[in-house]
Amino acid sequence: MTDIRTILRESAHVLGDRLEAELLLAHALGVDRAWFFAHAEDRPDTAGVLRFEALLARRAAGEPIAYILGRRDFWSLPLEVTPATLIPRPETELLVEQALARLPERGRILDLGTGSGAIALAIASERPDAEVVAVDASAAALAVARRNAERLGLGRVALLESDWYAALDARRFDLIVSNPPYIEASDPHLAQGDLRYEPASALASGADGLDDIRRIADGAERYLVEGGWLLLEHGWNQGRAVRDVLTTAGLADAFTVQDLEARDRVTGARSGTPL
Repeated sequence: MTDIRTILRESAHVLGDRLEAELLLAHALGVDRAWFFAHAEDRPDTAGVLRFEALLARRAAGEPIAYILGRRDFWSLPLEVTPATLIPRPETELLVEQALARLPERGRILDLGTGSGAIALAIASERPDAEVVAVDASAAALAVARRNAERLGLGRVALLESDWYAALDARRFDLIVSNPPYIEASDPHLAQGDLRYEPASALASGADGLDDIRRIADGAERYLVEGGWLLLEHGWNQGRAVRDVLTTAGLADAFTVQDLEARDRVTGARSGTPL
Protein backbone atom coordinates (compact mmCIF):
# COMPACT_ATOMS: atom_id res chain seq x y z
CA MET A 1 0.00 0.00 0.00
CA THR A 2 1.25 3.50 -0.88
CA ASP A 3 2.66 5.77 1.81
CA ILE A 4 1.43 9.24 2.77
CA ARG A 5 4.21 11.07 0.91
CA THR A 6 3.40 9.35 -2.37
CA ILE A 7 -0.35 9.78 -1.97
CA LEU A 8 0.08 13.51 -1.46
CA ARG A 9 2.50 13.90 -4.36
CA GLU A 10 0.25 12.06 -6.79
CA SER A 11 -2.99 13.68 -5.68
CA ALA A 12 -1.41 17.15 -5.75
CA HIS A 13 -0.49 16.46 -9.37
CA VAL A 14 -4.09 15.46 -10.15
CA LEU A 15 -5.54 18.58 -8.53
CA GLY A 16 -2.74 20.98 -9.31
CA ASP A 17 -2.86 22.06 -5.67
CA ARG A 18 -0.84 20.58 -2.79
CA LEU A 19 -2.87 22.34 -0.10
CA GLU A 20 -6.14 20.93 -1.34
CA ALA A 21 -4.66 17.45 -1.48
CA GLU A 22 -3.50 17.78 2.13
CA LEU A 23 -6.87 19.10 3.28
CA LEU A 24 -8.75 16.24 1.64
CA LEU A 25 -6.39 13.54 2.94
CA ALA A 26 -6.46 14.98 6.45
CA HIS A 27 -10.26 14.98 6.34
CA ALA A 28 -10.39 11.39 5.10
CA LEU A 29 -7.97 10.15 7.77
CA GLY A 30 -9.33 12.25 10.63
CA VAL A 31 -6.02 14.01 11.31
CA ASP A 32 -4.70 17.56 10.93
CA ARG A 33 -2.21 18.59 8.26
CA ALA A 34 0.64 18.84 10.77
CA TRP A 35 0.35 15.07 11.28
CA PHE A 36 1.78 14.49 7.81
CA PHE A 37 5.22 15.85 8.74
CA ALA A 38 5.84 13.07 11.24
CA HIS A 39 4.03 10.32 9.32
CA ALA A 40 5.11 10.79 5.70
CA GLU A 41 6.16 7.15 5.44
CA ASP A 42 3.05 5.72 7.09
CA ARG A 43 0.69 3.66 4.98
CA PRO A 44 -2.98 4.47 5.73
CA ASP A 45 -5.51 1.68 6.03
CA THR A 46 -7.69 0.67 3.11
CA ALA A 47 -10.80 2.38 4.48
CA GLY A 48 -8.98 5.70 4.80
CA VAL A 49 -7.61 5.43 1.27
CA LEU A 50 -11.05 4.67 -0.13
CA ARG A 51 -12.53 7.69 1.68
CA PHE A 52 -9.78 9.87 0.28
CA GLU A 53 -10.20 8.56 -3.27
CA ALA A 54 -13.91 9.38 -3.13
CA LEU A 55 -13.18 12.92 -1.93
CA LEU A 56 -10.45 13.36 -4.54
CA ALA A 57 -12.83 12.31 -7.32
CA ARG A 58 -15.42 14.85 -6.17
CA ARG A 59 -12.87 17.66 -6.15
CA ALA A 60 -11.40 16.62 -9.51
CA ALA A 61 -14.93 16.82 -10.93
CA GLY A 62 -15.14 20.44 -9.79
CA GLU A 63 -17.11 20.29 -6.55
CA PRO A 64 -15.98 23.10 -4.21
CA ILE A 65 -13.64 21.90 -1.52
CA ALA A 66 -15.62 23.84 1.08
CA TYR A 67 -18.68 21.71 0.36
CA ILE A 68 -16.65 18.51 0.35
CA LEU A 69 -15.12 19.32 3.74
CA GLY A 70 -18.32 20.93 5.01
CA ARG A 71 -16.49 23.95 6.41
CA ARG A 72 -14.75 27.21 5.55
CA ASP A 73 -12.94 29.66 7.81
CA PHE A 74 -14.11 33.27 7.75
CA TRP A 75 -12.84 36.05 10.00
CA SER A 76 -10.95 33.30 11.89
CA LEU A 77 -14.28 31.57 12.61
CA PRO A 78 -14.63 27.92 11.50
CA LEU A 79 -18.00 27.83 9.76
CA GLU A 80 -20.11 24.93 8.56
CA VAL A 81 -21.14 25.38 4.94
CA THR A 82 -23.46 23.30 2.78
CA PRO A 83 -24.84 23.60 -0.77
CA ALA A 84 -27.71 25.57 0.82
CA THR A 85 -25.31 28.45 1.54
CA LEU A 86 -22.80 30.53 -0.34
CA ILE A 87 -19.18 29.76 0.40
CA PRO A 88 -17.77 32.64 2.50
CA ARG A 89 -14.96 34.43 0.69
CA PRO A 90 -12.07 36.54 2.00
CA GLU A 91 -13.19 39.67 0.14
CA THR A 92 -16.37 39.75 2.21
CA GLU A 93 -14.26 40.48 5.28
CA LEU A 94 -14.02 44.05 3.93
CA LEU A 95 -17.75 44.40 4.54
CA VAL A 96 -17.27 43.24 8.13
CA GLU A 97 -14.45 45.77 8.61
CA GLN A 98 -16.57 48.61 7.28
CA ALA A 99 -19.48 47.60 9.49
CA LEU A 100 -17.38 47.42 12.64
CA ALA A 101 -15.97 50.88 11.91
CA ARG A 102 -19.50 52.35 11.88
CA LEU A 103 -21.33 50.32 14.51
CA PRO A 104 -21.95 52.45 17.63
CA GLU A 105 -21.66 51.15 21.17
CA ARG A 106 -24.59 48.84 21.95
CA GLY A 107 -25.65 49.29 18.35
CA ARG A 108 -28.27 47.29 16.49
CA ILE A 109 -27.29 45.67 13.22
CA LEU A 110 -29.26 43.75 10.60
CA ASP A 111 -27.63 41.23 8.24
CA LEU A 112 -29.82 40.60 5.19
CA GLY A 113 -29.36 37.25 3.43
CA THR A 114 -27.11 35.80 6.10
CA GLY A 115 -26.53 32.36 4.51
CA SER A 116 -24.08 30.49 6.75
CA GLY A 117 -24.17 33.43 9.17
CA ALA A 118 -20.63 34.50 8.26
CA ILE A 119 -21.08 38.28 8.40
CA ALA A 120 -23.43 38.38 11.39
CA LEU A 121 -21.33 35.97 13.44
CA ALA A 122 -18.06 37.76 12.62
CA ILE A 123 -19.56 41.05 13.84
CA ALA A 124 -21.08 39.43 16.92
CA SER A 125 -17.74 37.82 17.79
CA GLU A 126 -16.07 41.25 17.77
CA ARG A 127 -18.87 43.21 19.40
CA PRO A 128 -20.59 41.33 22.23
CA ASP A 129 -22.37 44.57 23.16
CA ALA A 130 -24.20 44.74 19.81
CA GLU A 131 -27.67 43.42 19.05
CA VAL A 132 -27.32 41.37 15.87
CA VAL A 133 -30.30 40.23 13.79
CA ALA A 134 -29.75 38.05 10.72
CA VAL A 135 -32.37 37.03 8.17
CA ASP A 136 -32.52 34.72 5.19
CA ALA A 137 -35.35 33.55 2.94
CA SER A 138 -33.93 30.00 2.96
CA ALA A 139 -34.89 27.80 5.91
CA ALA A 140 -32.06 25.42 4.99
CA ALA A 141 -29.49 28.24 5.09
CA LEU A 142 -30.85 29.47 8.42
CA ALA A 143 -30.44 25.99 9.88
CA VAL A 144 -26.75 26.12 8.96
CA ALA A 145 -26.40 29.62 10.44
CA ARG A 146 -28.10 28.47 13.63
CA ARG A 147 -25.73 25.52 14.03
CA ASN A 148 -22.76 27.82 13.46
CA ALA A 149 -24.03 30.32 16.03
CA GLU A 150 -24.59 27.66 18.67
CA ARG A 151 -21.25 25.93 18.08
CA LEU A 152 -19.37 29.24 18.29
CA GLY A 153 -21.17 30.32 21.45
CA LEU A 154 -22.95 33.13 19.60
CA GLY A 155 -26.50 31.97 20.12
CA ARG A 156 -27.52 35.49 21.10
CA VAL A 157 -27.60 36.38 17.38
CA ALA A 158 -31.29 36.47 16.40
CA LEU A 159 -32.01 34.45 13.25
CA LEU A 160 -35.22 35.00 11.32
CA GLU A 161 -36.67 33.52 8.13
CA SER A 162 -37.55 36.50 5.97
CA ASP A 163 -37.53 37.62 2.34
CA TRP A 164 -35.35 40.66 2.99
CA TYR A 165 -37.42 42.94 5.26
CA ALA A 166 -40.74 41.09 4.88
CA ALA A 167 -40.91 39.44 8.33
CA LEU A 168 -39.37 42.29 10.32
CA ASP A 169 -41.34 44.41 12.74
CA ALA A 170 -41.05 48.17 13.08
CA ARG A 171 -37.66 48.12 14.82
CA ARG A 172 -34.88 50.30 13.44
CA PHE A 173 -31.18 49.56 13.15
CA ASP A 174 -27.98 51.56 13.35
CA LEU A 175 -26.55 49.51 10.51
CA ILE A 176 -27.83 47.23 7.76
CA VAL A 177 -25.33 45.00 5.95
CA SER A 178 -25.74 42.55 3.12
CA ASN A 179 -23.84 40.45 0.63
CA PRO A 180 -26.83 40.02 -1.70
CA PRO A 181 -27.09 38.35 -5.09
CA TYR A 182 -25.44 40.72 -7.58
CA ILE A 183 -24.42 38.71 -10.65
CA GLU A 184 -26.16 39.33 -13.96
CA ALA A 185 -28.52 36.45 -14.75
CA SER A 186 -26.83 35.90 -18.14
CA ASP A 187 -23.27 35.96 -16.81
CA PRO A 188 -21.41 32.90 -18.17
CA HIS A 189 -19.43 32.63 -14.92
CA LEU A 190 -22.53 31.15 -13.28
CA ALA A 191 -21.82 27.95 -15.23
CA GLN A 192 -18.15 27.84 -14.26
CA GLY A 193 -16.04 26.89 -11.24
CA ASP A 194 -17.50 26.85 -7.75
CA LEU A 195 -20.48 28.97 -8.83
CA ARG A 196 -21.98 25.92 -10.58
CA TYR A 197 -22.55 24.33 -7.18
CA GLU A 198 -23.67 27.33 -5.13
CA PRO A 199 -27.37 28.27 -4.75
CA ALA A 200 -28.41 30.27 -7.82
CA SER A 201 -30.88 32.32 -5.78
CA ALA A 202 -27.96 33.69 -3.74
CA LEU A 203 -25.88 34.60 -6.79
CA ALA A 204 -27.90 36.12 -9.65
CA SER A 205 -30.30 39.04 -9.51
CA GLY A 206 -31.91 40.16 -12.75
CA ALA A 207 -30.55 41.38 -16.05
CA ASP A 208 -28.06 43.82 -14.52
CA GLY A 209 -27.48 41.99 -11.24
CA LEU A 210 -28.99 44.84 -9.20
CA ASP A 211 -32.60 43.77 -8.64
CA ASP A 212 -32.07 42.67 -5.03
CA ILE A 213 -29.82 45.62 -4.27
CA ARG A 214 -32.66 47.89 -5.40
CA ARG A 215 -35.10 46.08 -3.11
CA ILE A 216 -32.74 46.40 -0.16
CA ALA A 217 -32.05 50.08 -0.87
CA ASP A 218 -35.72 50.93 -1.33
CA GLY A 219 -36.60 49.55 2.11
CA ALA A 220 -33.58 50.80 4.01
CA GLU A 221 -34.96 54.18 5.17
CA ARG A 222 -37.82 52.45 6.96
CA TYR A 223 -35.46 50.29 9.03
CA LEU A 224 -32.53 52.62 9.65
CA VAL A 225 -32.25 55.16 12.44
CA GLU A 226 -31.45 58.70 11.38
CA GLY A 227 -27.83 58.65 10.25
CA GLY A 228 -27.74 54.84 10.13
CA TRP A 229 -25.70 53.16 7.42
CA LEU A 230 -26.54 50.63 4.70
CA LEU A 231 -23.46 48.70 3.51
CA LEU A 232 -23.52 46.33 0.53
CA GLU A 233 -21.01 44.02 -1.09
CA HIS A 234 -21.17 43.93 -4.88
CA GLY A 235 -19.26 43.09 -8.04
CA TRP A 236 -15.98 44.74 -9.02
CA ASN A 237 -17.62 46.79 -11.80
CA GLN A 238 -20.78 47.85 -9.95
CA GLY A 239 -19.57 50.58 -7.61
CA ARG A 240 -20.95 53.53 -9.57
CA ALA A 241 -24.24 51.76 -10.32
CA VAL A 242 -24.78 50.83 -6.67
CA ARG A 243 -24.05 54.37 -5.53
CA ASP A 244 -26.68 55.57 -8.00
CA VAL A 245 -29.19 53.04 -6.64
CA LEU A 246 -28.60 54.16 -3.05
CA THR A 247 -28.88 57.82 -3.95
CA THR A 248 -32.08 57.24 -5.93
CA ALA A 249 -33.51 55.45 -2.89
CA GLY A 250 -33.02 58.64 -0.87
CA LEU A 251 -29.88 57.67 1.01
CA ALA A 252 -27.07 60.18 1.46
CA ASP A 253 -23.28 60.38 1.27
CA ALA A 254 -22.79 57.29 -0.90
CA PHE A 255 -19.23 55.96 -1.04
CA THR A 256 -17.37 52.92 -2.36
CA VAL A 257 -14.42 51.08 -0.81
CA GLN A 258 -12.03 48.95 -2.83
CA ASP A 259 -10.66 45.56 -1.86
CA LEU A 260 -7.02 44.48 -1.69
CA GLU A 261 -6.97 44.05 -5.47
CA ALA A 262 -8.05 47.71 -5.91
CA ARG A 263 -11.49 46.69 -7.14
CA ASP A 264 -14.76 48.24 -6.04
CA ARG A 265 -16.21 45.86 -3.44
CA VAL A 266 -18.34 47.58 -0.77
CA THR A 267 -20.66 50.54 -1.23
CA GLY A 268 -22.59 52.31 1.49
CA ALA A 269 -24.79 55.30 2.22
CA ARG A 270 -26.65 56.63 5.23
CA SER A 271 -30.16 57.60 6.17
CA GLY A 272 -30.81 61.34 6.45
CA THR A 273 -29.75 64.53 4.75
CA PRO A 274 -26.27 64.82 3.21
CA LEU A 275 -23.45 66.05 5.41
